[in-house]
Amino acid sequence: MLRRVSITAVILAGTFTLARADVYRWVDEHGQPHYSDQWVPGSQVVKTSKAHPPGADTPVRSAEHKGLTASNDRTATQLAEQDNARSVQQDVAKRREVLCKQARDNYMQLISARRVYKNEKDGTRNYMSDTEADAYREQARKSVQEQCGSVPQIDPNAPIPEPQPVPEPKVNPAAATSP
Repeated sequence: MLRRVSITAVILAGTFTLARADVYRWVDEHGQPHYSDQWVPGSQVVKTSKAHPPGADTPVRSAEHKGLTASNDRTATQLAEQDNARSVQQDVAKRREVLCKQARDNYMQLISARRVYKNEKDGTRNYMSDTEADAYREQARKSVQEQCGSVPQIDPNAPIPEPQPVPEPKVNPAAATSP
């Protein structure tokens, strides 16, 4: 019984000692964060049970400590700028890809269409003359050239595909006839 009490007391004492330990964080010259229970120059307290970490009560740091802190700040800023630039480049590439696909689809639709029209604000179709349609197709070709860098090759002798009929919507007869 006495042995159990002494073992329990030792375990509890060790737990309280560990729970009260300060945790320090610092970033090395490669930008890697490190954690320790020992204070090192340039480290910051992450978790503490004390009011101040040891050495924090000295009002003036040495030049070496200031240099390390400034170096850590510069490295962190450079890494953040590199990550930001990389994500901006990825966003621009994705947006360019979407715009290229839209321009190419529009151009292919205009090339394969027998008649070209523009939708008016009220929803009616305004069919273009052949001259207007050719100018509109040329404008679409230039848009593809700007967005994609190249225009898909079209064989003018290839037959134009026949338009496909739009399927009728499926209607439930019971729902269509209401009493």
